[in-house]
Amino acid sequence: QRGEKKDMVDHALANAREALGRELAETATQERLLSGLTERFGLAAPPKRIEVYDNSHIMGTSPVGAMIVAGPEGFAKSQYRKFNIRSDLTPGDDYGMMREMLGRRFARLLKEAPREAAGGDGETMGPWPDLLLIDGGKGQLAAATAVLAELGVTGVPLIGVAKGPERDAGKETFHMAGREPFMLQPRDPVLYFVQRLRDEAHRFAIGSHRTRRKNDMARNPLDEVAGIGPTRKRALLQHFGTAKAVSRASMEDLIAVQGISAQMAKLIYDHFHENGG
Repeated sequence: QRGEKKDMVDHALANAREALGRELAETATQERLLSGLTERFGLAAPPKRIEVYDNSHIMGTSPVGAMIVAGPEGFAKSQYRKFNIRSDLTPGDDYGMMREMLGRRFARLLKEAPREAAGGDGETMGPWPDLLLIDGGKGQLAAATAVLAELGVTGVPLIGVAKGPERDAGKETFHMAGREPFMLQPRDPVLYFVQRLRDEAHRFAIGSHRTRRKNDMARNPLDEVAGIGPTRKRALLQHFGTAKAVSRASMEDLIAVQGISAQMAKLIYDHFHENGG
């Protein structure tokens, strides 16, 4: 009734309930999960196309946004999209990343698939989402809502999924316009379904970020100097050994390289020194 053994029993029961809830979510049909999602979040009809958005970066570097898609048939991986963030944002500006990602996504959608011609056949997935899930709370929801309003997009429900205290799975808080923040019941199969959607978006965002970061690290700084083709780049690297050594070279050293004129040497020198190299 009390003590260490009681704590062990309580812990085992909690684990068993958690495992049962996940098993129910995994074995529930997609149709039942979508119906449950409709009921819990007050949607007009079961969604045919759910888009989930997340972003990833390390201290603001190599930022990437990610969109995954799910519907009656499960995850539609052929329709996943990644967004290399282009804006000159403050490092770690998650709101700015979300604004750019949604702005680009829906501006393109408005251009390529106007709403009146965008629906599916009532059974299959069309190009327009009928539910958006975003990783974040009140602030991210406000940023996403503002972007859609600026573009004139209406009628697409938005749900912000905020992580629980200490990022505990199962304690997520949900944010929707015109509704107080709320939580779902523990072990609700719909809660595990939403977690699975969010985790898939997070997985895809991290993978996309790692790819971009690898590409950014592999990119040669000489590629950014206008007027340097493969031949001149090869000559510079053969002469100096590395791109960093080229960036530190004096005008006299650069002119000494075969194929590098005084004008080209000045262009290279100015490029690296004007950019803090």
